[in-house]
Amino acid sequence: MKRLFSISGLVLVFLGLLAGLWQVIQPLDRLNRVSLYNSIFPGRERLPFGESPQSAYNFSIGSLDAAFASHKINASVKKDTNEFRIAAIGDSSGWGTLLRPEETFCARLDGMALSDGRTIRCYNLAYPTLSLAKDYLLLNRAMTYDPDLILWPLTLESFPNDKQTSNELILSNWDEYCSLFPEKAGEEKVVTPLEKSVWGERREAADWLRLQLYGLMWAGTGIDQDYPAEYPAAQVDLDEDNSFHGIEGPLTEDLLAWDILEKGMDRAGSTPVLLINEPMLISDGENSKIRYNYYYPREAYDSWHQDLTGRAEKNGWYLLDLWNSLEIPDFTNSAIHYNAESALRLADLVFAEIEKIITNGPLS
Repeated sequence: MKRLFSISGLVLVFLGLLAGLWQVIQPLDRLNRVSLYNSIFPGRERLPFGESPQSAYNFSIGSLDAAFASHKINASVKKDTNEFRIAAIGDSSGWGTLLRPEETFCARLDGMALSDGRTIRCYNLAYPTLSLAKDYLLLNRAMTYDPDLILWPLTLESFPNDKQTSNELILSNWDEYCSLFPEKAGEEKVVTPLEKSVWGERREAADWLRLQLYGLMWAGTGIDQDYPAEYPAAQVDLDEDNSFHGIEGPLTEDLLAWDILEKGMDRAGSTPVLLINEPMLISDGENSKIRYNYYYPREAYDSWHQDLTGRAEKNGWYLLDLWNSLEIPDFTNSAIHYNAESALRLADLVFAEIEKIITNGPLS
């Protein structure tokens, strides 16, 4: 019994020293920048995201540092002389819901040869959340890798002001968000000593470790999401509802985060940005004269669409308008998720647009 108490005392002393050391060193930020990917394991083709890690060998991790450290772009900080580097941001469509890593439009672009002799290297930095603020967070990170071009696929559902911060990626990287949007951040988040302790950061540390462990399965299989044999088809018969986020009729400027889009374009600086109005399902079913699809009533979408094209023309933005470029059978489980064949067609359209941009004034 005395020996048991002695061992217990030593354990408690060790845990106390560990907790104290953690509080002093604050190692989590540095730990998140360390990764077994791009060294022991290949870098991931897309940012970690998922809800079934046991079968997908992937899961949503809050730390952007850990996410980017696991991505293959982190092994390519220095560009090859013959490389035309593309960073593709955006939402679940670009990330590739129900598509394998090699089937996304970014992966299809990768390896294509441009007329100026350079080879495209496209890095898929999209993340399955509809929010321009989230997109800008990723764009800001992407700029540190010296891209020659930013691809920014977007759709109306990313624009409402009430969508901008209601996602885990923003909430988990709140300090970084505040540094980018000080005017939108509101009150500064107060961090208590308990939250910065080994106990308060235990989940983040465990997530980092899990991400490294899943690297072995990812390396062996290339699987990074669930691929169900069957899934509900995208909705074609729609409700008789003309509202978008509670607003009926055309949308006004104050309802949408145009300022964030403009800020993202400014952040890119001299690096060209190709905005892509994402393809969407256009229903021919019940109430399709009122709504294009599950997401959008026609009046709301048309007003936004007109505003987007007008702003692009006024500001000299590159805009590839693909909103009606696909048919109903091309979509999978939602009005914005398309199949592998469609991703290939979109890659060809994007490639042609890149060539046009080069001839209009060669990209650096």
